[in-house]
Amino acid sequence: MALKSHWPGHKAVAHLPGSLPMGGVVEMTPIHAFEQTPAQLDLGAVARDALEPRRFDLEMGELTAFVIDPVLSSEEADHIVEASELFGYREEAPGISTPPGIRMNKSVHWMADEKLMNPIFQRISHLLAKEVQGKSLYPALSHRINMYRYDDEDVFNLHIDGSWPGYSLNSERTQMLEWPRSVQSEFSMLLYLNGPTEGVRGGNTRLFRKDGSFLDVEPVKGAALFFRHGFGPSSVRHIGCKVSGPISKYLARINVMYESK
Repeated sequence: MALKSHWPGHKAVAHLPGSLPMGGVVEMTPIHAFEQTPAQLDLGAVARDALEPRRFDLEMGELTAFVIDPVLSSEEADHIVEASELFGYREEAPGISTPPGIRMNKSVHWMADEKLMNPIFQRISHLLAKEVQGKSLYPALSHRINMYRYDDEDVFNLHIDGSWPGYSLNSERTQMLEWPRSVQSEFSMLLYLNGPTEGVRGGNTRLFRKDGSFLDVEPVKGAALFFRHGFGPSSVRHIGCKVSGPISKYLARINVMYESK
């Protein structure tokens, strides 16, 4: 991928054991951050009105899943992809534990900041559930972005996303900080950064209902898919379907946070 923009320097702000697709662990797998906010990732606080995101609920029976479209402009999505390629994709994923043969794609995890994450939250917050199982919507998304690149034949086989704490950078941008235990994720947000319109072949997200039937969600650049996660009865099993051909699929998993009262 040709990098066309000027970007600030970046560095690792944490290292965690990283699981490999077919088993095994790389002990010091980095989580990255820019040394200052890139101009390309400073979305501003007024862009929500220009995009006019809408929510589309999916027919999942007793389970909850929905799409919000658009969340990002095409240019914003391109910049996030470009940033991720600067950090560099790896076979291992830091802090992720999946059985061999499940996560068969490439990964990079990085820490964003308020200038990217707050505008995204402002665009979508009015479309999110204000309460989940007695927990209140936290007024921020976790700043840790788990990105995946699906190259030819890559797939993320059937799995459930785990619940996560929230994370942000310290003021010096040198360390990843974990948020209080009272704040935990309840929804996965899969932010699609490209799709069939850009030449991706395959790559649907397949969501399974409780009766075993499924619904396929096609990736649309700038849109986001949301579903319940964690290892409870409301969690949505899903597959990141296989991608074929020369155009890689990119997506970012971001966690939607809720706070115990």
